[in-house]
Amino acid sequence: MGIAFRTTLRHLIMYMLFFLPKTQQVRIERWLRGHEDFRKLEAADCVIVSFGKSGRTWLRVMLSRVYQVRHGLSQRHLLAFDNLHNKVPAIPKIFFTHDNYLKDYAKTKDIKAPYYRKKVVLMVRDPADVAVSQYFQWKFRMTDRKKKINDYPGPGEDVALFDFVMRPECGLPKIIDYLNGWGRELGNIKELLVVRYEDLRARPDEMLRRVLEFIGTPATADEIKEAVAFASVENMRALEQKRTFWLSGRRMLAKDRKNINTYKVRRAKVGGYRDDFTAEQLAAIDAMVENRLVPVFGYERPDIAPKLAAG
Repeated sequence: MGIAFRTTLRHLIMYMLFFLPKTQQVRIERWLRGHEDFRKLEAADCVIVSFGKSGRTWLRVMLSRVYQVRHGLSQRHLLAFDNLHNKVPAIPKIFFTHDNYLKDYAKTKDIKAPYYRKKVVLMVRDPADVAVSQYFQWKFRMTDRKKKINDYPGPGEDVALFDFVMRPECGLPKIIDYLNGWGRELGNIKELLVVRYEDLRARPDEMLRRVLEFIGTPATADEIKEAVAFASVENMRALEQKRTFWLSGRRMLAKDRKNINTYKVRRAKVGGYRDDFTAEQLAAIDAMVENRLVPVFGYERPDIAPKLAAG
């Protein structure tokens, strides 16, 4: 059964279950989405995992550009699991996931056992920057359906940026729990490459080369140079304005071309969260990161965040 058919079948099933209580609908839809993710994971040559708004689209565009240039494909086609593989079998099947639903199907909770024997690229970003970016995603781009099944504030709800960032069900606590879950499991993944967004911003050529070598499709210096230039912030915004990637769905379309906060590519600034809060709010954010996040990803704040009192 093909991936597209499974997705269509899920929509049909949920349409027919309109009479069930909302909580039961959410539970069934999350299971169905988890089942689709499990099938993709099993068939994938490589999986790229990240919390939403960690820079995955940027990496997707760069990888897509390398394969477009190498195999003479249109720039309109972005990697979406097996779509480019179906055009050119030499292009690997790459599963991009936020790891939202697999646990609902596999019943693995925080254990990453389904990933243990897969080739995994784990993309991470400072959780404070992720939380702010998620706020604008929720406010301007997230569908009502996604808000519902992922427990985000509902349609029409007015939530201030700091309140959103500090909410356990959608903000910094959720992102930290996600990173801690992966941090505890790093040693169990057979083939793993951790990519920090901050390193990708600082050294895009080097990091993209490493990702492509890890996937098993090493690139030439010219291919990498072209991909990095193509995926620059300025060019991606221009492509978004021109709706170049309309074949890839809504993920690369600006909601309002006059409002930068509605773009998929917004600021792309490392540490940009520090521009959005008061000193007191920043202290609370940094303290939460310092005191709750496992140190393995390098986002500690020992010099700027107060330690919580013992006990």
